[in-house]
Amino acid sequence: MACGFRRSIACQLSRLLDLPPENLIKSISAVPISRKEEVADFQLSVDSLLGNNNDHSRPDIQVQATRLAEKLKCDTVVSEISTGQGTVNFKINRELLTKTVLQQVIKDGSKYGLNSELFSGLPQKKIVVEFSSPNVAKKFHVGHLRSTIIGNFIANLKEALGHQVTRINYLGDWGMQFGLLGTGFQLFGYEEKLQSNPLQHLFEVYVQVNKEAADNKNVAKSAHEFFQRLELGDMQALELWQKFRDLSVEEYVRIYKRLGVHFDEYSGESFYREKSQEVLKLLDSKGLLQKTIKGTAIVNLSGNGDPSSICTVMRSDGTSLYATRDLAAAIDRMDKYNFDTMIYVTDKGQKKHFQQVFQMLQIMGYDWAERCQHVPFGVVQGMKTRRGEVTFLEDVLNEIRSRMLQNMASIKTTKEVENPQETAERVGLAALIIQDFKGVLLSDYQFSWDRIFQSRGDTGVFLQYTHARLHSLEETFGCGYLNDFNTACLQEPQSVSILQHLLRFDEVLYRSSQDLQPRHIVSYLLTLSHLAGMAHKTLHIKDSPPEVAGARLHLFRAVRSVLANGMKLLGITPVCRM
Repeated sequence: MACGFRRSIACQLSRLLDLPPENLIKSISAVPISRKEEVADFQLSVDSLLGNNNDHSRPDIQVQATRLAEKLKCDTVVSEISTGQGTVNFKINRELLTKTVLQQVIKDGSKYGLNSELFSGLPQKKIVVEFSSPNVAKKFHVGHLRSTIIGNFIANLKEALGHQVTRINYLGDWGMQFGLLGTGFQLFGYEEKLQSNPLQHLFEVYVQVNKEAADNKNVAKSAHEFFQRLELGDMQALELWQKFRDLSVEEYVRIYKRLGVHFDEYSGESFYREKSQEVLKLLDSKGLLQKTIKGTAIVNLSGNGDPSSICTVMRSDGTSLYATRDLAAAIDRMDKYNFDTMIYVTDKGQKKHFQQVFQMLQIMGYDWAERCQHVPFGVVQGMKTRRGEVTFLEDVLNEIRSRMLQNMASIKTTKEVENPQETAERVGLAALIIQDFKGVLLSDYQFSWDRIFQSRGDTGVFLQYTHARLHSLEETFGCGYLNDFNTACLQEPQSVSILQHLLRFDEVLYRSSQDLQPRHIVSYLLTLSHLAGMAHKTLHIKDSPPEVAGARLHLFRAVRSVLANGMKLLGITPVCRM
């Protein structure tokens, strides 16, 4: 794989520069392919090398590159050495490149790209990822979709790199909304409706009681009292709350199954209602808790009364708040998991909240607060179904499936599939995920049904179509061809471009592991699919001599394997027919 070639180049450089090969490996990168011209396979950035050497005078980098290239020699691995803009470029022996890359892809299977030297010496860590976190007794809002698919991607990537990952769904199952819901259900609830369609009915009750509470002070007061009863452990109030929670979780589990997402722990704010009182005592004992005129308790994080640095941690009636429960949850998870990193995946609107939570943990004396990380994301705009404004994720999933079934029925090339509903949902989810992951996570984006279902261009439908087509090639021609192959039969420009692109997979995984952005992998897979599409038009298997057909089939099989690996990391299940 790439790192074998990198190491070979690094060893030759090491002798010249008197630096250990390990110091040089990350300065040697695979060159992105170009449609206009054939490019070298690897390049060494002379600039980064001078940085390694602590040579702060930095003479003309181009002169340095030329001098270095003149001293280097071609060998059995490197067939050509040249210079570019501040780089030394290396072309790998073509037959060695072909044989090594294809054998490595087949040998490593789902681990291709992850066994790279770029990840060597990476300590195995305990990582907690908190994501999705919908509010109990409200239907799964589409706003939680981004948290779910981004958190799933981060957990998949960390797991693939060998870390011990715990996926936590921290449910919004406590707080004032339950006061409103408890009161609302007593006023407007129907037991039979609750049993037949629980979340829809609870949502309707919640909307109704909110309107009522805005106009009627007695309803607002009653809601407040109901939540106080919950906090004090009143059995009747808790029983109703537990029913709402159980019905909600049951519904969520069913929806997560459709998304292909799982959790190791369903936690929630309710778990920390008692522990949050301990947090308040600890803050008080450290002299950090201040009472306001209104009777609430605050923590002043700036020390100078700056209003933006004040965090309210207790209501005037002594009940806990979201921030208090988050503090209690973080402390509890450290005791339980002894994590090296804890990642919270929520929208960017909660950025300040997490800054305050992490800061409070620090001043409470928890040094591990620096291991906590917030991964924020932007807002999706304009996601509507044919029936109008979307509130619920299930509506989106149903819409995806029905639109995709229509598309599949109208396309002449659609194959007979065993389970069209399941295939349509998997292809539709790929479309949704790729549209979401193409840009920087922090960006807001405008959702477009028309755009996500295009079968050509940079879409998830195109990725699924490419995977299915490559799978079909293997099914049609695979028998007897895949034992060995002749590298001399894969020297056309289209083959070389694919091999060069396969070389880069480990670097792309490395970039995503550094900044937790899926767009690097998305961009890589889309390019791989376009390359495969172009090669499929010219590198025919049918009617080619057996030796040529076998070599090409090996190449297409490697493309499909890497495409499937990348898709699975993103949370997409590849389809074999569509």
